[in-house]
Amino acid sequence: MEMTSVSLKRGCLVVEDNDSVTPHEETKKQKVSEGCVTNSPDGVESDSLHSSETKPGPPEAESTLKDGENSGAQVQEEEEEEEEEDGLSEAGEEEEPESFADMMKHGLTELDVGITKFVSPHQGFSGILKERYSDFVVHEIGKDGRISHLDDLSVPVDEEDPPEDALTVLTAEDRQQLEELQLFKNKETSVAIEVIEDTKEKRTIIHQAIKSLFPGLETKTEEREGKRYIVAYHAAGKKALANPRKHSWPKSRGSYCHFVLYKENKDTMDAINVLSKYLRVKPNIFSYMGTKDKRAITVQEIAVLKISAQRLAHLNKCLMNFKLGNFSYQKTPLKLGELQGNHFTVVLRNITGTDEQVQQAMHSLQQTGFINYYGMQRFGTTAVPTYQVGRAILQNSWTEVMDLILKPRSGAEKGYLVKCREEWAKTKDPASALKKLPVKRCVEGQLLRGLSKYGLKNIVSAFGIIPRNNRLMYIHSYQSYVWNSMVSRRIELYGLKPVPGDLVLKGVSEAYREMLAADNLDIDNMRHTIRDYSLSGAYRKIIIRPQSVSWEVVAYDDPKIPLFNTDVDNLEGKPPPVFASEGRYRALKMDFSLPPSTYATMAIREVLKMDTSIKNQTQLNTSWLR
Repeated sequence: MEMTSVSLKRGCLVVEDNDSVTPHEETKKQKVSEGCVTNSPDGVESDSLHSSETKPGPPEAESTLKDGENSGAQVQEEEEEEEEEDGLSEAGEEEEPESFADMMKHGLTELDVGITKFVSPHQGFSGILKERYSDFVVHEIGKDGRISHLDDLSVPVDEEDPPEDALTVLTAEDRQQLEELQLFKNKETSVAIEVIEDTKEKRTIIHQAIKSLFPGLETKTEEREGKRYIVAYHAAGKKALANPRKHSWPKSRGSYCHFVLYKENKDTMDAINVLSKYLRVKPNIFSYMGTKDKRAITVQEIAVLKISAQRLAHLNKCLMNFKLGNFSYQKTPLKLGELQGNHFTVVLRNITGTDEQVQQAMHSLQQTGFINYYGMQRFGTTAVPTYQVGRAILQNSWTEVMDLILKPRSGAEKGYLVKCREEWAKTKDPASALKKLPVKRCVEGQLLRGLSKYGLKNIVSAFGIIPRNNRLMYIHSYQSYVWNSMVSRRIELYGLKPVPGDLVLKGVSEAYREMLAADNLDIDNMRHTIRDYSLSGAYRKIIIRPQSVSWEVVAYDDPKIPLFNTDVDNLEGKPPPVFASEGRYRALKMDFSLPPSTYATMAIREVLKMDTSIKNQTQLNTSWLR
């Protein structure tokens, strides 16, 4: 039985559909580049939609209930140019497991965020989730119901594409000079490249390489002092830079190249930042249907505007932990939320349950389902839950908002972020605290920059510098906290049977009123003086039954070996693992599909009957490693 949620009208819950599904439990550091936190505040990894606003300003002060629209399918452009690497990195430092576990003693547990109930009577057992990031594989399910797989690395044949040699014919110095010319970063009006092996074929390849890799530039051949040069120049001045790809893209080809992105241990934002850096384009020309978690192997469809499959495929030779394939040209981009859901392959290692207990647990998951709680990554990884910031925003307590984001806290954070917080606590000087951050694009850096610009007496405007979706994520966290708490109370009172009040604000409505009143909020009036923070409400199912559920228990001796093949393994022709009838350890391998905006960790929680928080899982993992 699937049940619709208790009523959340009048501003209890607005949740933007996305498919982030797993907690961030990073003990090993695989960086793209430096950053303060992931692209959502306080360590929430990929549970937000991402803004494409270039320079977000103070939110407009309007007394209206309608929430503003946004184009969340695109990656945000940076607020301003800074001398720092593209990409964002995880919130935790590289630590030995014991050190990380010690820091995570201050993290949140499920009880802290309203996750308290189970729906099935089976006996739980212990198991380790994400002991290896490769134990958690996510395949996106498109709007047509097709599960995305990376199974074809070939490039569509297109007579308009330059030959493969065009991608390697230019030297690093040539590329740098051409890029500076393309972006008007120097005073030169042209770049001349000497043709060392002067043949018509070689000149043609250089012409094609420049036009393909540096859209907006034109080329010509000149002879100087007995030598031949390919000269690159701007044909249409700076106007050509506004949309350079239109000058070189074949009219007969769809404007968007769709491809399947396979990535390991990188979130979607990191991945797109890396791709855009190597392609020398803005991240906002990429679109996707949903964000995917970092500590996992994920496979999803991406679309990019007027970048050829040939250029994209060339990245397979340059990048680690990424594979691009299944290329096709389409007329339209992807839109956030168009997906049907995600298919998961999950390994729970070192399980303690008997075969009978495992069968009971999995049959229950298949037939009854699990409570559709918002997972732990919705609430952050430090001792300051993101829902507390959201509550302060709704209360118009802006000094508290500022303090909650910037104050020192226990938990796993980078050293320079710790120093920044300490400087803020000591001086309350935003400029001084900002100097402690080598990278300014994290939420803390953005807020400090806003405080430097607008002053401590205008925190609302300073907070508005943070991209809109990151700001809204704090409020969504509070909504999720309310929903989790109310669902736990509703199931405790009524179990799984439908009751009056599930669809309208009756029956359990007093519980809402009491909870919000305790936070100085009125459920009948969730309007806010700032339009973005006014909440209209939505419905969410209480129970989710996974589809396509299958499982097996396997025995193994080496905790470091993979227990199933990935798409890349299959492409490389690796045979699937062979398991012995007995082994030192036992693992439960699960496969299931979920709709968008549901959390695989909550399904796993129902199977194990145990806390899935990073705090608890880290302690389990550390104990086993010892």
